[in-house]
Amino acid sequence: MLMSSCRKDEGPRLLEMMQLDDYPSGSGLAWLGKKLYVMGDDATWLLQMDSAFSKTDSISLFSSQGRIPKETKPDIESVAEIYLNKKRLLLLTGSGSLAPYRNLLLVYDPATQEKKEYRLDTFYNRLNAEGLGELNIEGSTAIPVFIVLANRGSRGFPRNYLVFTSNRFWEKQDIASLKIVKAGIQTDTASFTGISGMDYSYKTDQLLITASTENTFNSYDDGSIGKSYLWIVNDISSKRRLDAINPDRIIDLEQVDARFKGHKIESVSIISEEKGRKELVLVADNDNGDTVLFRLII
Repeated sequence: MLMSSCRKDEGPRLLEMMQLDDYPSGSGLAWLGKKLYVMGDDATWLLQMDSAFSKTDSISLFSSQGRIPKETKPDIESVAEIYLNKKRLLLLTGSGSLAPYRNLLLVYDPATQEKKEYRLDTFYNRLNAEGLGELNIEGSTAIPVFIVLANRGSRGFPRNYLVFTSNRFWEKQDIASLKIVKAGIQTDTASFTGISGMDYSYKTDQLLITASTENTFNSYDDGSIGKSYLWIVNDISSKRRLDAINPDRIIDLEQVDARFKGHKIESVSIISEEKGRKELVLVADNDNGDTVLFRLII
């Protein structure tokens, strides 16, 4: 947990790095009930861990054996904690980058181990009609009253967007509210910087966004890995009505610690906040099946 000795004037600091040799393609994660949940975009199970990164459970979600082939994987790129019917649940969202396989959403209840599946065809068709011609939903999180989704761009579609929509949008996809906002600025002139994941702080009303460069011209193919960043957006609840949102702070993760080099950060989760400091877990997927976790203080 967060070290009480951290002073407010300290900069970001990497506390720990761990490679998970037996879990593939980590893409999304969430902290719920003092447990860390990690999902891989071609994995068949949801990995549950404690705060020490020790495995506590494996939750089967799909019946395929081994890693799901790229052509048919649901591409679950994001995991978010949501609060529905007085329960804390996990929302797992497919990227939408290849219909119909990736137009899937799961709602999982850790307390009862109940899983519900929904097709997002109607909702994703609405996003296409609203101007998101190349879908690649890589991040999701809940803020008061709304769900926020992040659509990652590419060198062929060099724009990131945040989608603000209704809670339970998957149940009323044809009428759920929609506000699509341009997001992010270029931090690397060599290639496009795309959003890869996010989490929300209820204590500070900040949106934490992971972003990375990757040499790919579309939402389907992987490319060579560049650099990864952490963006922080202040007062996000009041900014959802804007037409464009830029980060108030950008952290170059390689400058924090050289061990971030060569790792494509896919998402972030806040696991503790105390005295102006946040303890974060970040997950990396390096397109070769490896999953790496990082514990970071900011």
